[in-house]
Amino acid sequence: MKYLSTRGQVPEVSFSTAVEHGLAPDGGLYLPVDLPDLSVHLEEWEGLDYADLCEAFFALFATDIDKEELHAIVSRSYNKFDDPEIAPIVRLDDTCHVLELFHGPTLAFKDFALQLLGNFYEAQINRTGKPISVLGATSGDTGAAAIHGLLGKKGVTTFILYPDGRISPLQERQMTCTGADNVFPLAIEGSFDDAQTAMKTVFQDRVFAAEVGLSAVNSINLARILAQCVYYLYAYFRLSAEVREKTTFVVPTGNFGNVLAGWLVQQMGVPIHGFRVATNQNDILHRLFSTGTYRLDAVAPSVAPSMDIQVASNFERFLYYAVGRDCAKVREIMQTFKGTGEYVFDDFDGGTFSSSRTNDTEISAIIQQVYEDFGYTVDPHTACGFKRDAEVSHPELILATAHPAKFPDTIHQAISQEATHPSLQALKSRSLVKHHVESTPEAIKAFMRAHV
Repeated sequence: MKYLSTRGQVPEVSFSTAVEHGLAPDGGLYLPVDLPDLSVHLEEWEGLDYADLCEAFFALFATDIDKEELHAIVSRSYNKFDDPEIAPIVRLDDTCHVLELFHGPTLAFKDFALQLLGNFYEAQINRTGKPISVLGATSGDTGAAAIHGLLGKKGVTTFILYPDGRISPLQERQMTCTGADNVFPLAIEGSFDDAQTAMKTVFQDRVFAAEVGLSAVNSINLARILAQCVYYLYAYFRLSAEVREKTTFVVPTGNFGNVLAGWLVQQMGVPIHGFRVATNQNDILHRLFSTGTYRLDAVAPSVAPSMDIQVASNFERFLYYAVGRDCAKVREIMQTFKGTGEYVFDDFDGGTFSSSRTNDTEISAIIQQVYEDFGYTVDPHTACGFKRDAEVSHPELILATAHPAKFPDTIHQAISQEATHPSLQALKSRSLVKHHVESTPEAIKAFMRAHV
């Protein structure tokens, strides 16, 4: 299988090259030239456990990787999860189920992709003998998951940009208390969008990228999106047959990658009913699906910091399909948005997407209500998925994106309960090491050159 850029100005590449590059050289995002039809595999895949399902799915995409090597990569990727189901479903009532995606080593859904991506990178280094420098930007969870997915991997130096003071203290500790000498958490002034913009500009410098062996861990990397596709499939199979095709997946998201993965599964022939994009008060995606206008706004720090994003990187992948795979149109829209901070779609069709917006006051009230109604504790991001603007007439599966223990202050304020986890408690006694860097491509490249 080959992969193309959404902007259509570079040659098609293999899976391994797409993973290695992360961002395409023309600034676009990689996608399969053609999406496979999964409907023909559903019967044979239904009884598979998580790792076997992941392997079967990736065999359709990673066609340049030997089957035995792929098996070894996948089997190593899901042995650090603390629930045997990997992604268990919890039933709250007849219309509401929760897909728990926080049982990985950093207690966030990002572990599903980044444990796998770390092993893909390790296999790549073993094949080529070339070390790599991983650069990422995080609004909270990606950085920790990336670092822990790459810990102990020979030949990898990891650099993670994050907005100083705008992530939770425990999220920061997960990145800055590893004790590893090849991990560099880079604290910048400004928002996640500032970090992400600078990161993308660094990737577009192909001379520098070749110099340091640059690779990406953000969801601009296609392997991240494909890895997240698997838990939609896994959840689909574990819903009862009578509700599978009636269930809406409710996805808290800021960068659009999490919900895009599910939408791609739907486009590949899996009959998922639809998706609700659940945003916090940084609601560029809610405004898009409500009005057809994609308009940049200032980031407003919230109690759900991992969603404090206004520039949703993965929207470009959806856009590619929405404009009929017209790469020239994608370039036009992205250039207009970059120049003006806005693009108005004359005939925008969100298809099976709906959306909702939840502010900080509502998040706290939802955490309290869910606890009172079900005795179940949700983190502030997952709480956004419980926002219902109307009576629900069909089942919903809400994706729980992080463990509530990562946000103890918000949980305590809402329900006067202590949310804890042993792995997080252990971090509190460790030394915090971070590096302050200006959020400019030049400053980031200079730091990386000095530490590779």
